[in-house]
Amino acid sequence: MHSVFQAVYEILKSLSDLTGFSYNEINIIAYYIIAPLVYISLIDKILGKHILKIIFLVLVGTSLVFIPDFRVFSDWLFDRSVDFLLWFEVIGWNYTVSSVFICVLFPGILLIALMYYAFPSFRHFLSKDLTKSQNSH
Repeated sequence: MHSVFQAVYEILKSLSDLTGFSYNEINIIAYYIIAPLVYISLIDKILGKHILKIIFLVLVGTSLVFIPDFRVFSDWLFDRSVDFLLWFEVIGWNYTVSSVFICVLFPGILLIALMYYAFPSFRHFLSKDLTKSQNSH
């Protein structure tokens, strides 16, 4: 768990250094804007529509217009996110474990599931790979 957490941290930190945004800003952009936009775009592809991503982009764009200081907002939202992840201590998960499950594993599973339905070629690739794996046993 620690190595996954550290790898994600290093990627986000590198993006922070590269872009000039703070680590908290990069974290918020990645987890609250980019990741949801990817999921919503995949849902739109599944539905054959563009409406959900348009609504999302309008909401994000409107929100950004009314946020006076994105860095202050990002610090506040990052702190609330940390509070949420710390809440999982009630089931025995520390911050690192909850971060990996909630911010890496669950989004990864969701991404694969959405890609499975959005892209027939991905579905074919997975089923072919699973068949090959089962035949080798």
